[in-house]
Amino acid sequence: MRIQASAFTVVLVSLLVVCSSAQRPESKDKQSVRTVTIPISIFTKAELRQDQMEEFIQVDRLMVREDKDDQSILSVRSVTNTPLSLSILIQEDLSQEINLQLRDLRSFVSSLPRGSRVMVAYIRGGTLHIKQRFTDNMERAAASIQIVAGSASSNGPYEGVDEATNYFDALPTGRRAILLVSDGLNASQGATASDTLSTPEMERAILKAQRRGVAVYSIWSPATLSQNSNSTLISYGQGALAKLSEETGGRTFYQGTAAPVSFIPFLKDLSILLERQFALTYLSTHMRKGYHRVEVLSTNPNVKIEFPKGYYYR
Repeated sequence: MRIQASAFTVVLVSLLVVCSSAQRPESKDKQSVRTVTIPISIFTKAELRQDQMEEFIQVDRLMVREDKDDQSILSVRSVTNTPLSLSILIQEDLSQEINLQLRDLRSFVSSLPRGSRVMVAYIRGGTLHIKQRFTDNMERAAASIQIVAGSASSNGPYEGVDEATNYFDALPTGRRAILLVSDGLNASQGATASDTLSTPEMERAILKAQRRGVAVYSIWSPATLSQNSNSTLISYGQGALAKLSEETGGRTFYQGTAAPVSFIPFLKDLSILLERQFALTYLSTHMRKGYHRVEVLSTNPNVKIEFPKGYYYR
């Protein structure tokens, strides 16, 4: 299901009212504030319970807090005025079931709105292998999604995610996202590693995605080494992907502990989430270098906002 244009009008009008009424600092020295842009996605809490996207959302007033202090919103740019830059990353050692989903992935890319930019890359042994650099030719990007070899690898996906964030530097600031298809496990940590949720590779990937305003969406799919693993190990991988997505303002998708029968339900929801993604720019009054926590709120209690949990300023 796709959102109709009228639905976007409801969301966008609400946000524009917030921007025009935001309190701007009147006597702040230019050196005491800086601009920060983060990706946010907006939907209703009922959608979480019903597992179904709604078409109309009333946001009411939007607020941003950094390190618990209210900040001034400068702009909220939507799909209508800020094209999406999306990097699709596929873990190359996924089991052969993934090849049954490639046609739907290609269709998803081909259906992206005009003006979108897409990059396609495979993660092999922790290293990123680019199949197609960022392009606004969706047919070319879709054609670069090719059969996965399914060979075993000794590294997980997070170093590849880390590297992929670098490619956003050449693009304008705006709506940015990564779609990662992975089992979420860092095989180099050992087949029974219980610390998958907090590996250094993942933490670096999260920090770099937050710093560059990239929301990471993920689809869990078993890899050659993990497809016959016990449910506990599988849950570690799914939990790791969930942490990566939640910390960066994205969402993770999976169906139990078996390989998904179809990616279509995931991709339909992802299409709506990307259409509801906004690039929110605000004035930060915190000049201290280091990590800053972020919170985005709405005065409508029925609204749920996904946003990066913070970012590292240096």
